[in-house]
Amino acid sequence: MIVGIDEVGRGPWAGPLVVGAVVLGDAKIEGLTDSKKLSAKRRLELSIEIHEKAAAVGLGWVHADELDEIGISASLVEATKRALEKVTVPYHEIIIDGTVNFLKDTGKGPYVTTLKKADLLIGAVSAASIVAKVARDRFMEEQAKVYPQYGFETHVGYGTARHSAAIGAHGITPLHRLSFAPLHKYRPKHMGEVNNTVTAKQLGDKAEEIVVTFLQDNGHTVLERNWKTKFCEIDIVSQSKDTIYFTEVKYRKNTGQGGGIAAITSKKMKQMKFSAEYFALKNKMQYANMRLAVADVAGQDFLLDQWFEIE
Repeated sequence: MIVGIDEVGRGPWAGPLVVGAVVLGDAKIEGLTDSKKLSAKRRLELSIEIHEKAAAVGLGWVHADELDEIGISASLVEATKRALEKVTVPYHEIIIDGTVNFLKDTGKGPYVTTLKKADLLIGAVSAASIVAKVARDRFMEEQAKVYPQYGFETHVGYGTARHSAAIGAHGITPLHRLSFAPLHKYRPKHMGEVNNTVTAKQLGDKAEEIVVTFLQDNGHTVLERNWKTKFCEIDIVSQSKDTIYFTEVKYRKNTGQGGGIAAITSKKMKQMKFSAEYFALKNKMQYANMRLAVADVAGQDFLLDQWFEIE
């Protein structure tokens, strides 16, 4: 009886942070994996099945106003606690996707194991990833009916160019996280700074989230993110129709540092080509129609400047 825990909505400019907690028990559910690897239709089908068959399902929500008040780190802790409180069946272990034990300062802390890519490896964590993603996406789809100008049904709150343009034209909504740097200028004067140290990895992850949303909005199915071996790594692998795309994501703090194309030297091209061919070999895709691509994300607003094929 393992409780799997995963979160969704850490990086968007708008909408809630949602943590899922699932105990599968004896339930047998085919196709569980990282929610980002599934189509929206398949996620919904699996979410329904998880709610029907799992021994327990809990969701913990922290909305934008509370997140602004306590910060993202405390919000992750609070949402995790709220999700686990809804699990009323017995269990002997808690597995959290990632490297941070959000329950370390609670009585549940000693029962926690953290594991990178647990949403790929542990069925209960995959299930938690799926139910959290579906719940949040459906919430944002409903909010799109209230605020139709913003396109929440497509980008679900992430910082896309369309979202930025809508904020510029219409201002902010109660869904927006004013403690996030791109929206600081909209904060009321009484709102203090939230001290959230941002690492280079977090910046890169956020840039990748923007690109993933763009690709999905344009009909791609994301097959892999941060695929790594001891020889090489690939930021995003996606498929559109019969073509597989290998996207290198380049983030620049400001556009004056040069766009993504400037970083694609002949040496980098060779590395990308080797990585794509190695991925295809490992996944028995030798005959796939493959393309290399670069995504250029820049600025504090994390705007996707361009995505383009290079081979």
